[in-house]
Amino acid sequence: MAVTPDDVRHVAGLARLGIPEATLVSYVEQLNGILAHVDVLQRVDTAMVAGKPVVGEQGMPLRPDVVNAVPLHIPRERWAPKMVDGFFLVPRLATHEDAGEAS
Repeated sequence: MAVTPDDVRHVAGLARLGIPEATLVSYVEQLNGILAHVDVLQRVDTAMVAGKPVVGEQGMPLRPDVVNAVPLHIPRERWAPKMVDGFFLVPRLATHEDAGEAS
């Protein structure tokens, strides 16, 4: 199977790419070269090569999802002194005014 200039224009249109006509021939040659390499690879005899293990219906084995607390070198109360229920309290920014204050 060979790539034609119309094929390149079609794929470029699907990808919304503009291909200048001056470079169209170059793209066709490059893509046909890539397909020629793939054709050579398809002709390689792999009968004696062991296949890779395939993930079956059981799926890929996963590790247990365990959450561990990360120890801090400096207690968070030292660099964030205002906390309520584990949340940091920070001053309100001057650029964020309350909706009730807006006129």
